[in-house]
Amino acid sequence: MSAVPKPTLIAKLTLTSSAFAPGAKIPHHHTCSAADVSPPLAWSEPPAGTQSFALIMDDPDAPGGTWTHWVIFDLPAQTRSLDENVEKQKELSNGARQGRNDFGKFGYGGPCPPPGKPHRYFFKLYALDRKLALIPGATKENVEKAMQGHVLAEGELMGRFGR
Repeated sequence: MSAVPKPTLIAKLTLTSSAFAPGAKIPHHHTCSAADVSPPLAWSEPPAGTQSFALIMDDPDAPGGTWTHWVIFDLPAQTRSLDENVEKQKELSNGARQGRNDFGKFGYGGPCPPPGKPHRYFFKLYALDRKLALIPGATKENVEKAMQGHVLAEGELMGRFGR
């Protein structure tokens, strides 16, 4: 039985939001100061062999170290976007599962920095050659470990928010 070779070069995905431009301010509506709903996201075609997507949103500028705001995985391979206000539940109707964020909740937890310098928020999308099949509530660390050796493409969108 021979091992299946894993890709050595990771392709790039273009990740965008109609709510904010790359590097721009994330609208108040998508933060803990307002409705705290996830922004709409869309992405480019993934490479052949994509079986699922995973998305992680985090804030590397948080006072105690990187803060995880959203973990969603096992998004179906045909998915090319997420609508605004993804439901904050363990499993979505399309089979995607959500992990626990650092607020201790399922789903999206918007930017919520302390007063001061604006923070950067990174939305990182991964096209994978398999489903991760982790349980809902998996952490960012669980997802990153399960993705090792299975990432076909990745994309990133950064937005800023401060209070």
